[in-house]
Amino acid sequence: MALILGSTSPYRRELLERLGLVFSVAAPQCDEEALKDPTLAPQALAEHLALAKAQSLAGAHPGAVIIGADQVCEHQGRILGKPGSRAAACAQLALLAGGTHRLVTALAVMQDAVVLRHTEVAVLHMRPLDAAMIGRYVDRDQPFDCAGSYKLERGGIALFHAIETADHSAITGLPLLALVRFLTHLGQTLP
Repeated sequence: MALILGSTSPYRRELLERLGLVFSVAAPQCDEEALKDPTLAPQALAEHLALAKAQSLAGAHPGAVIIGADQVCEHQGRILGKPGSRAAACAQLALLAGGTHRLVTALAVMQDAVVLRHTEVAVLHMRPLDAAMIGRYVDRDQPFDCAGSYKLERGGIALFHAIETADHSAITGLPLLALVRFLTHLGQTLP
């Protein structure tokens, strides 16, 4: 059974590699920016985008198991995107410092007409940080391609005093616990 990760994210690829499965990677064939409906709540948006990514590849890969995922960083109802620059990353971290925010990670796994979906919501409590601490961290991890401007799998873990989630892999972009459950349901042999 062909397994396709519908993502260009190196973080999702690394997570899926942890399962020891043979898979291929394909860029989703949808315009993610055009699909970002501003009327959707953060969780609904992540779920919408994850499903759209998987569906965009289904026609070209009949019979394959296709994995789509999306993640939204939400702070007080506002969605924070990928910063793209040092200044924007520092601004995001200054906004989040000393408070609580949520990472919503949606997963959609498709095989022909079968669609399995899961959403993991992590609540993250960031330590108070001053500008010097933020600058040192940003220079170290350069989290310019990460919504929220941190990499928990690297030095970003030191920015937090508590994390509430049932699946820590979801924070990096792919909820492996749910994915294993879905793949097993679809008949995939796992190590």
